[in-house]
Amino acid sequence: MTKKEFKAESKRLLEMMVNSIYSQREIFLRELISNASDAIDKMYYRALTDDTIAFNQEDFFIRVSADRDARTLTIEDTGIGMNEEELERNLGTIAESGSLAFKKQTETEDGRDIIGQFGVGFYSAFMVADHVTVETKSAGQTEAFRWESNGTDGYTIEPGTKETTGTTITIKLKENTEDDSFDEFLEEHRLKQIVKKYSDFIRYPILMNVTVHEPKDDDSGETVEKHEEQTVNSMVPIWRKDKSELTDEDYENFYHEKHYGFDKPLRHVHIHVDGTIRYSSILYIPETTPFDYYSKEFEKGLELYSSGVLIMEKSPDLLPDYFSFVKGMVDSEDLSLNISREMLQHDRQLKLIAKNIKSKIKKELQSMLKNDRNNYETFFESFGRQLKFGVYNNFGQDKEELQDLLLFTSSNENKLVSLKEYTERMPEEQKYIYYASGDSVSRLEKLPQAELVKDKGFELLYFTEEVDEFAIKMMREYDGKEFKSVSSGDLGLESDEEKKEAEETASEHKELFAAMKDQLGTAVKDVRLSNRLKSHPVCLTAEGEVTIEMEKILAQMPENQGVEADKVLEINHQHEVFASLKQAYEQDDKATFELYTNLLYNQARLIEGLPVEDPVSFTNDVCKIMK
Repeated sequence: MTKKEFKAESKRLLEMMVNSIYSQREIFLRELISNASDAIDKMYYRALTDDTIAFNQEDFFIRVSADRDARTLTIEDTGIGMNEEELERNLGTIAESGSLAFKKQTETEDGRDIIGQFGVGFYSAFMVADHVTVETKSAGQTEAFRWESNGTDGYTIEPGTKETTGTTITIKLKENTEDDSFDEFLEEHRLKQIVKKYSDFIRYPILMNVTVHEPKDDDSGETVEKHEEQTVNSMVPIWRKDKSELTDEDYENFYHEKHYGFDKPLRHVHIHVDGTIRYSSILYIPETTPFDYYSKEFEKGLELYSSGVLIMEKSPDLLPDYFSFVKGMVDSEDLSLNISREMLQHDRQLKLIAKNIKSKIKKELQSMLKNDRNNYETFFESFGRQLKFGVYNNFGQDKEELQDLLLFTSSNENKLVSLKEYTERMPEEQKYIYYASGDSVSRLEKLPQAELVKDKGFELLYFTEEVDEFAIKMMREYDGKEFKSVSSGDLGLESDEEKKEAEETASEHKELFAAMKDQLGTAVKDVRLSNRLKSHPVCLTAEGEVTIEMEKILAQMPENQGVEADKVLEINHQHEVFASLKQAYEQDDKATFELYTNLLYNQARLIEGLPVEDPVSFTNDVCKIMK
């Protein structure tokens, strides 16, 4: 018996398979089971065209068995088997077509779909094996053959003794080392775990000899340990069943079985697509956020299957970031995969699936918003921030996609409203969508800057999350209506007559405001007469793109570069405090004027939630007016 050498290119590829491509050793069992399933599929297809072959579903299975004493793991199938030529072609040269051609093929952008070729997945066995033996007999043949290899040093093929059609692979496991234990692949529970994780939905039974405990016959209540052969995979995945066969409870059970979350999902979407690309999918909209959702540690992604075989536990390319809260899976026979089954080739099929899934998620959320408002608000409380960040992210390129899903608290009803609901009930004379930003609704309800807007009977949106104003700045408008902060320079609420009157009043007190500006220096850009205040004496507003609330948020960031809003101190000339300020100025009582100016400025900062720049000086000023 002569040992045959692998070609030099094949040796390098084999080393790559064992050491580089597969990130987890347990993958080898998935590969061998998938190859066994492929072999049974080929037997089925052969039976469709050959009347001499009968295909009885009960006769076809995959058996996994471990021998702890011999340190061997065996994977047996009743599939189509291989003759000598096929054995040489499939296992003698990696990926059938010659190792050099294969190497060139894998370096191109296309043509990586070699998942059904026996050789590539088979060689993953050498991640855990010192020696591999393959015994096989091809359907309709009388001879059997035996293939053996210790790895890169070569292989032998000789006549075998197998009597039944199919293939049996026996793996002699490597010895344990200080860093690696290969005994785990002899443990019953570990093998079952791997089968359940990757191959639960293989369409043929995967049999294993498992330990069971049965009651003794003597009514003692004690149990006796026995071993019996059981099917350890479920075979028929829920996503391949017709929706009419399934209940809400079935979907909830699947959600919990797959450990998508401990909560009860608010909605599920079951998709069957049989068109340009074929796939099935079950998607879930959770109720609560995972503990790490808004952290760098969170990994988005859907489980990805190819013909029922788990390829990736989390495929991030199937979800846009703003829908990263969605849980679920996708199964497709049409995806192009690379040789590891772990890394997806970014091809047209994947992009089509991702595009369709994005559309389905959006439609489901829109349906919830329209027909199941309570559940949508529950969802939005958990994940609304992510939608808002999606509006802001990437320079607002997804704002059209997401804007109708946003909710904000309304000043009219103190409950959440959509932008569409807000604009549909705007009075004809209202030019802008007005909003106020702050850390709580209770504080915003008392905001001095909002007095004029409310006095006009216009509705306000309250922005209480850090991302709100950044997202709105990226949107700029909705349905042709611009967003306007109540703290912005011009609210657009005054008539021409009111503007003229305000200009005359401002001119009358021009020197007083200039004196206040000189005293405050660079702390404010300007001091002006306020047309928005009714009952409050003072407030701060901002000019330009950066608002005071944005300044506070940016100041909390690690990379804060000292970005500040251009602040304007606005004074209510109709308030009694202004009379005292004016009196001090006209009587040239400089000390009192400076005292009042400082107090009004610090009062405005406190109203905005800004820190007092000099607390000691501020408390001294308060003490002075109390004397």
